[in-house]
Amino acid sequence: MVKNRNLVKHMLATEACLRALARRLDENEEQWGLAGLIHDLDYEQTKNDPARHGIVSTKLLESRGIDAEIIHAVLAHAGHAPLESTLDKALYAADPLTGLIVAAALMHPKKSLAGLDTGFILRRFKEKKFAAGANREQIKTGTGLGLSLEEFITVCLNAMQGISDQLEL
Repeated sequence: MVKNRNLVKHMLATEACLRALARRLDENEEQWGLAGLIHDLDYEQTKNDPARHGIVSTKLLESRGIDAEIIHAVLAHAGHAPLESTLDKALYAADPLTGLIVAAALMHPKKSLAGLDTGFILRRFKEKKFAAGANREQIKTGTGLGLSLEEFITVCLNAMQGISDQLEL
């Protein structure tokens, strides 16, 4: 369903982050990874109608028997359901963080994830004009997982570095 290569890479990055967060928080890695992978399944269809983002996916996911907790997380990340579970909160916070990390990698002198560290990301995080589309308030909700902002960023950065070949960074 997803043809845009950059969107596929974003979904893979979010999957990696959620898998790493699940391991860190002793949650179900397969369930969390799947939520990260499919969270933007309908984005290409709904990008001009954000009110439908997440809802279009829901119908498909329900017809495929996807776990209700994953479906709720997909809806919650798009603002169509309250953030209730730890999975909801993790997906909501990690989604924009992946974009911030990619933007930081692209502006880093090495133009790769390998050259990044958490301090570099945190400095970019504080620059309001840098990757302005990466909602800082949303990213900060990752602290609701019992991690500091630095720990949250580190977990996701390490996860993305682990799949840098797939992300072509």
